[in-house]
Amino acid sequence: MIAAPLDSADVSREPLIAPSLLSADFARLADEVARVADADWLHVDVMDAHFVPNLTLGLPVVEAIQRVSPVPLDCHLMIEDPERWAPGYAEAGARNVTVHAEACTDPRKVARDLRAAGALAGLAIKPGTPLEDYLDVLGDFDTFLVMSVEPGFGGQSFIADVLPKVRRARELVDAGELRLLVEIDGGINAGTIEQAAEAGVDMFVAGSAVYGADDPAKAIAALRAQAAAAMRG
Repeated sequence: MIAAPLDSADVSREPLIAPSLLSADFARLADEVARVADADWLHVDVMDAHFVPNLTLGLPVVEAIQRVSPVPLDCHLMIEDPERWAPGYAEAGARNVTVHAEACTDPRKVARDLRAAGALAGLAIKPGTPLEDYLDVLGDFDTFLVMSVEPGFGGQSFIADVLPKVRRARELVDAGELRLLVEIDGGINAGTIEQAAEAGVDMFVAGSAVYGADDPAKAIAALRAQAAAAMRG
């Protein structure tokens, strides 16, 4: 099954909020997934303790989350050998599966395989990775994830130095040279979301800003409103 392409709602420049399950209580995953039913996507970090120095969860847990999630899954694979492992997450039903450019030997092949398996294909880059190195392959992807922290652990501070990469990607999307969602992950909260939105982000991954709130639904709504106001200028 080929993935449904990005639709007009996906690219309408309305802010999309994707709570990061990394900040949830892993002992209560089904309940934690239900707490963010007002989100647009649910961001699921998969780490293998090789590409990044942390180990989280893998395909069997993602399959279980997919069965109970009220919103589409956004699987962020911080793993080695994504050519081998990424299609399984698409086959499990994830809406979007993102692989790291730094881990890929053939990014275009991964994108083709993810789409063929039914998911949107995402490409992520670390804070220190230049966007220019991957401009020639971004046209094969549906989402572009700019990491605003070093991948591997939640709770880190936002790295504003990545925003020029966001602005450049936004320029290319607005010019019609790329058709994709620009996503950001790392340190997104009430104090940082506006500058990310002004730079051109569409999809905001927020961990503790949502799951650390007393009312995640209110936190999601507040972040979405902040981002929307910043987008309007």
